[in-house]
Amino acid sequence: MNTQTLTSPVVASLVSDHERVRTLPRHFGSQLLEAETTIFAWLRELSADYEGAYWHFYELSNGGFYMAPDVSEPFRIEVMGNGYRGRMSADAAGITACLFAYSHLSFRFRDGPFGDHYAWLLDFAADHAEAAVILAATD
Repeated sequence: MNTQTLTSPVVASLVSDHERVRTLPRHFGSQLLEAETTIFAWLRELSADYEGAYWHFYELSNGGFYMAPDVSEPFRIEVMGNGYRGRMSADAAGITACLFAYSHLSFRFRDGPFGDHYAWLLDFAADHAEAAVILAATD
């Protein structure tokens, strides 16, 4: 007999301006600055198109979090480690930068929240409209 576990898709909710100040400490505690600056640095590394921007914060229904720049044009993304080259929306680029940052930080802070955040965001990314490009870039 074939059985499947039915699960709800992971949903992202935009963090309101009023809640932004509490969001990073809630997810990353004392490592909040490491998280934010590493995410910015990863997008700068992945895309020559990134020149700074206001970033939206999103909380995920599974406990996760990601940030994405408020930019309307797609980003050209190039990943030296796996040969990926492509274009993706700012939302997908933010998810990609966060996945790289969380992975990197999970090795630096082994007891920190980053491994969990990587797994939670990967669950969300798998059902994202641009899942194929996000997963190709992070593979």
